[in-house]
Amino acid sequence: MSSAALRRHLLRIPARRRRLLCASSSSSPSKPTNGCHGSAAAGAGVVELNPPRGTRDFPPEEMRLRTWLFDHFREVSRLMAFEEVDFPVLESEALFVRKAGEEITEQLYSFEDKGGRRVVLRPEITPSLARLVIRRGTSAPLPLKWFTIGQCWRYERMTRGRRREHYQWNMDVFGVPGVRAEAELLQAIVLLFERLGVVSSDVGIRLSSRKVLQVVLDMYSVPQHLFTPVCVIVDKLGKMSREEIEKELISTGLPSEAVQGIIDVLSLKSLPELEEVLGSGGAEAVADLKKLFSFAEQYGYADWLCFDASVVRGLAYYTGIVFEAFDRQGELRAICGGGRYDRLLSTFGSEDVPACGFGFGDAVIVELLKEKGLLPHLSRQIDDIVFPLDDELQGPASCVASSLRKNGRSVDLVQDKRLKWVFKHAERLNASRLVLVGKSEWERGMVRVKILSTKEEFEVKAGELQ
Repeated sequence: MSSAALRRHLLRIPARRRRLLCASSSSSPSKPTNGCHGSAAAGAGVVELNPPRGTRDFPPEEMRLRTWLFDHFREVSRLMAFEEVDFPVLESEALFVRKAGEEITEQLYSFEDKGGRRVVLRPEITPSLARLVIRRGTSAPLPLKWFTIGQCWRYERMTRGRRREHYQWNMDVFGVPGVRAEAELLQAIVLLFERLGVVSSDVGIRLSSRKVLQVVLDMYSVPQHLFTPVCVIVDKLGKMSREEIEKELISTGLPSEAVQGIIDVLSLKSLPELEEVLGSGGAEAVADLKKLFSFAEQYGYADWLCFDASVVRGLAYYTGIVFEAFDRQGELRAICGGGRYDRLLSTFGSEDVPACGFGFGDAVIVELLKEKGLLPHLSRQIDDIVFPLDDELQGPASCVASSLRKNGRSVDLVQDKRLKWVFKHAERLNASRLVLVGKSEWERGMVRVKILSTKEEFEVKAGELQ
């Protein structure tokens, strides 16, 4: 059976049988069985045609959409004057294992490599960024404005817009202590939404500050070591019932009075109300938020923002302003999120630098764009198809194709096909031109060009074809 016939045969077989298809080959390596050829298949066992659960293939049509989205990420980053960086997907486990009870530490794809080192497939990007900042040291003058688009891995329960791998656009600023940095990052997010056709009636951005929760805990004399575990728990507000949140908070040792106070404050949606409840103790947090809302007015995106005290974000390293984008219909999980993390570098043994950033995944935004009918139809498109009308003209056709490619045109060189098939092929590929290399034309140093959109046809000197 040919390889093409084998593949067609496999695709007709139910998935459960496909997994067992070659198992019997291992006992008889010298006898191909069920289309598995000789020793190459012996012992191979399972043949699974689907990607691992929670992961994706990107066939051409999906890859075009991914490239389109990533191009928007990169263009917004360019407009904001950020530089692109990258990091290995495989990182040291110690970079991500923190003792704060974060969900992320329980979702790691971690293992020991052949050298006995504990490594992980990175679940997020910010720690990798921090590592590079520390490594560069004083050779990188502040402020740093860096972005990256990288793949992240988390072994978590899959829901709509949540997979076990995703690509994430990160933008981070190091060396700017004031909320002007957050204002810049929020403009980048809004610019991205606007470029994609999303409007403020579709999506909003919730703002708060970790300092709000710190003030509330201080009001109830809660020990400092409980701050991060409490953040991790209250980040689940809206995802779990109030009773479940209260139960988890009490399990940390918090008195019931403090639990009620925390949940009451985090239920506030009005900045003036927050200011009244926190009093002078919340002056710094309220001042940061007021300044950021003022900047939003100046930038022209204030209609995208709203105050929501329940936003704390679930990662332990946030220290100040936090934010997340959400769809106003409430059908999707957070589209993106981020905030300030001024004390992250010291957790890796370095001197702290003020920093903030966000992560914007590819999965939820695609779900939103599908829902709003904003995903473009991106068909394959090439400039030219070159086709020799006789076998002996394959060499000249190759010369024509090569010349066009050197001039920057995308060219599909087609051989050994009928002309009728070539025309249909050109239609499938949305080709602009068909260049025919015929015997009589070539003898005169000419080729025939057909403009496929207008059906216009003419001859041109082969050396002058552009």
